[in-house]
Amino acid sequence: MFNGIFLPLTLVLHDNRYYYSVMSNLSFKLISELQVLLGEQVQALRRSKNLDQITTAEKAGISEKALRNLEAGRGSTIGSLLRVLKALDSLDGLELLAPKPSVSPLALLRGSKSRQRVRQSSGSRDKNQ
Repeated sequence: MFNGIFLPLTLVLHDNRYYYSVMSNLSFKLISELQVLLGEQVQALRRSKNLDQITTAEKAGISEKALRNLEAGRGSTIGSLLRVLKALDSLDGLELLAPKPSVSPLALLRGSKSRQRVRQSSGSRDKNQ
């Protein structure tokens, strides 16, 4: 609860640690809105490192126009996004885009029965030989 408002939380596994994060309303946004949001985040990241667009584009190996398009949310390629993130030394969050499936600690506790090998009946063994 935050200031009397209940916020839905999600549990995120990153680097073998669980983190709580507030679920945002991103799933209700249009793709074009998400592109603008991502572009704004890339631009803020670049500015936080005190880099201009020309220097960042050169370091990323893309054109300045491609970087402007990415930051404006006007569409870009995944390759351009990755090149810019690499140039800004900010690839560490990529694991969160598609986290590896993991077993819930509660599921481990619930399913703690040991697995047993199933044996074939004598009749089915004779058929297989």
